[in-house]
Amino acid sequence: MRVLVIGGTGPTGPHIVNGLLERGHDVTILHTGGHETDAIPERVPHIHTNPFRIAEVGDALGDAVFDLVYAMYGRLRDLAPYFAGRCGQFVAVGGVPAYRGFARPGELWPPGMQVPIRESAARAVDDPNDKVAKIVATEDIVFEHHPNATLFRYPLIYGPGQINPREWLIVRRVLDGRRRVIVADGGLTLRTAGYGMNVAHALVLAAGCEAAAGKTYNVGDEQVLTARQTIEVLGRALDVELEICSLPAALATPARPFLGAMHTMHHCTTVDAIMTDLGYRDVLSSVDALTATARYLRDHPVERGSVTEMRLQDPFDYAAEDALVDAYATAMSAVAPLAAAYDPDFRDRYAPGSDDWRLVPARN
Repeated sequence: MRVLVIGGTGPTGPHIVNGLLERGHDVTILHTGGHETDAIPERVPHIHTNPFRIAEVGDALGDAVFDLVYAMYGRLRDLAPYFAGRCGQFVAVGGVPAYRGFARPGELWPPGMQVPIRESAARAVDDPNDKVAKIVATEDIVFEHHPNATLFRYPLIYGPGQINPREWLIVRRVLDGRRRVIVADGGLTLRTAGYGMNVAHALVLAAGCEAAAGKTYNVGDEQVLTARQTIEVLGRALDVELEICSLPAALATPARPFLGAMHTMHHCTTVDAIMTDLGYRDVLSSVDALTATARYLRDHPVERGSVTEMRLQDPFDYAAEDALVDAYATAMSAVAPLAAAYDPDFRDRYAPGSDDWRLVPARN
């Protein structure tokens, strides 16, 4: 097929381009030209224009038509109508904030998003946050002009090429000799993430797939790790054992940049649908992908104080973090005797040694 990839130079784009090339497709990429990458073969034609200005896109493409268009960058609500009648298949990239409650999970009842979030979950229609409302409205525009389109809702994307690499928050600490990391509420928060290569693989599988026509899919790694598990994997990848310090969410303010939120509620989308319809499986497991990402950032560190690092909103104030952990430990030492004084003598009947525990007979 003759394929146009709009974007193509971010964390998923080069993998999509190369995956399509491996399947024998004729691929062209359209982007600003501001972020070239040697991950894309030189034989791939580049069209340099502004994907956010549809008139300029039209001038650049002229009368060109395509069998398949991947709209990954630019103003999707303008690109979708433009390509109506100009392509056979339209694949669009949106985001998981389209789900109701994603931006403000505490306003749901019961509070927090359910786990997992499937594609059938309610969307944030008429959300008071204009940015979220536009995401939902844009989805409707896509299917209005391309009833057989396929829409992928991106979660947090990680790996080489990510402009907001949350993993750097841990990698930098390791490089700075820091071993103590604060997590909120035990670091038990679940947030779906997708390694760039894995997400790209899912999008490539949609090319020419009749089962994907007219559908919206979640995309991401098969397994969702907790915040704590993610941090521990990153540390192990760099050959260090980190001291994980758990504080209640209200006090664990240093944990917020890594969570990407001011709360510890889950953002966990399922990828069962792409596994069933597209035959998707991870190219790299989440553990292997995080390991590769940690080592990539170690070898290609983010510049200290750069715009990229500032976007992550972490001051890396280790003295303040230590003062917080120490103060909490002091407070806990005063509370611990009260907790020990109230022991319900609970035993997990499946825990080691539970066979020796005599349960109280159930009352009729």
